[in-house]
Amino acid sequence: MYTREILASRGAPIENGTPIQGTWEEAFDEVDLLEIQRPFSFPLPRGLRDLRVKEWESFTVQDDHVYLEAFLANIKYYRVAQVVLYDKESGERLRFNKVIPFTGWHLPRSLSNSSVYSGSYGFFFRIHSWLDANTIKIDLDIEATRKRPSLTTHLEYRLNSLKVSPMVVNLPFSDQRCMYAYKTFAAVRGDMVFGGRHISLDPEKTTGIFRDYKGYFPYRMHSTWCNAFGNTEKLRFGFSIAENQTKETFKNNENVLWQEGSFKEKGRMTPLPPVRITMPKGVESDWVIQDVEGMVDLTFTPQEQIRSSFNLFLTKWEYHTPLGYYNGMVVNSEGEQIPVRNLWGSGEKLYLRV
Repeated sequence: MYTREILASRGAPIENGTPIQGTWEEAFDEVDLLEIQRPFSFPLPRGLRDLRVKEWESFTVQDDHVYLEAFLANIKYYRVAQVVLYDKESGERLRFNKVIPFTGWHLPRSLSNSSVYSGSYGFFFRIHSWLDANTIKIDLDIEATRKRPSLTTHLEYRLNSLKVSPMVVNLPFSDQRCMYAYKTFAAVRGDMVFGGRHISLDPEKTTGIFRDYKGYFPYRMHSTWCNAFGNTEKLRFGFSIAENQTKETFKNNENVLWQEGSFKEKGRMTPLPPVRITMPKGVESDWVIQDVEGMVDLTFTPQEQIRSSFNLFLTKWEYHTPLGYYNGMVVNSEGEQIPVRNLWGSGEKLYLRV
């Protein structure tokens, strides 16, 4: 059975200019990767080092009727905002993608009480992370066009609702270059107006995953993520699994399984082993997600294909985010096998050259 050490909470993942590899279950007070000394073999001024740090915040929310996924990314040479809403009953879909050239806002270094927003004509997106109050608030406003209905959304993640801990990791690319990730699983309350139709999200039936990333990612970045959540025996569970370019992935990685706590018991956060994510027939067909410890054996079957891409001078962006169903099983830290049957979720396959 795979196990991973959960380290004692600390203020930052950097000590004396050196990143600390590990897994935690509490957020850091601050994450500033520019505090790392000599992340490259040759000295660079702070401004150039800042250009090499990529960062984004993303969230996924769903109930039995709708699925919503969005992110704000700061690639430094440009920024990207993407929103996808899918109505499971009607099949209606909204997709919004915006690329903003040149650098601008930075994502917050702390999640205790901070916010980031992006806005332009016909578009507004704000994420307010307020861990001190056990909540994350998200506001979206997208005006209608001839090809797209309007969307207005207000969401509140209730971080202490499911009685589970977040997963926080700092993972190495090299001795002095790393990536940080914060992931949390929570009940969500909210309201949406989609194409003039009001949708109320009940926290008893609506769940979400929120993610915060920063890293000295490679010039040619390859990452694949698999995220899904649902109910089993009336208790909610979810997983967030990735395959990326970090080193020593058996010791530490960002793979996690959450299970909601009962009335009397705390929920369970299970660190999962490293996995291989293969697509024998390509990204549009089945994805196979497996490990060597017997804790992850899943198949993801895409139903809705979503893709964004551009190629300009020295940069290239290829991002596939299909929506679909997961089947198979995952195993928690107690050795309990959790069946996964037609669980709605998403896959993400990113290639970024910048």
